[in-house]
Amino acid sequence: MNLRDKLRGLLVRLYARRVEGHLDHAQVPKHIGVIMDGNRRWAKAAGSTTVHGHRAGAEKIEEFLGWCTETDVEVVTLWLLSTDNFDRPQDELGPLLGIIEDVVRTLAADGRWRVHHVGTPDILPSQMQMALKEAEEATVHVDGILVNVAIGYGGRQEIVDAMRSMMLDAAHKGTSLEELADSVTVDAISRHLYTGDQPDPDLVIRTSGEQRLSGFMLWQTAHSEYYFCEVFWPAFRKVDFLRALRDYAARHRRYGG
Repeated sequence: MNLRDKLRGLLVRLYARRVEGHLDHAQVPKHIGVIMDGNRRWAKAAGSTTVHGHRAGAEKIEEFLGWCTETDVEVVTLWLLSTDNFDRPQDELGPLLGIIEDVVRTLAADGRWRVHHVGTPDILPSQMQMALKEAEEATVHVDGILVNVAIGYGGRQEIVDAMRSMMLDAAHKGTSLEELADSVTVDAISRHLYTGDQPDPDLVIRTSGEQRLSGFMLWQTAHSEYYFCEVFWPAFRKVDFLRALRDYAARHRRYGG
């Protein structure tokens, strides 16, 4: 590392401390959703492989969760694999699934996070399903950030699954179709989502400069604030995170009012 890079790094750290020093913890979002985008483009810009990009993105996760712990965030939802990602070439998808499985096991072994899967388990390889089950069971009593790992997740599919769950519950109770129709409310659907007992995200961060949700938590983010960051996920820094929190704190949330 040359002198110029060292000076730039020092200035960034000093700026991050300044931003953090002015951060009002009372205004910190309790639930943050993260669309971790840009692994492949980061790797391409670095002249490296796609697999290396995914590994670098995976390595960023624990660091990010550490920042969340320092700022009193309570729930984090990490979008690791969408239902659409299964259309990727097998030579990319295979290693990516292995990397994600390692992430799940690492988070569980860390001991600081409570891991919860959100997504459709049936479309995942049996080994991934087992890793998720073991991670949830091993961390169920952990008193730390609840980390939702969105794997095999699609926002539309989540709503479909919620409605299917409602109908199955009604069928088991012998509820008539008319009674079921009368019972369909916003709250009732929310209870059957993958995150049924959790608060909705206050803030959604998407890296890489893309400004769209791509189906991420379509129901839960109706009143969320969004922060779009130009940097690719593997290069996401603490100062970028703090800027997102500062930007969020400066907004006046109206909830449609």
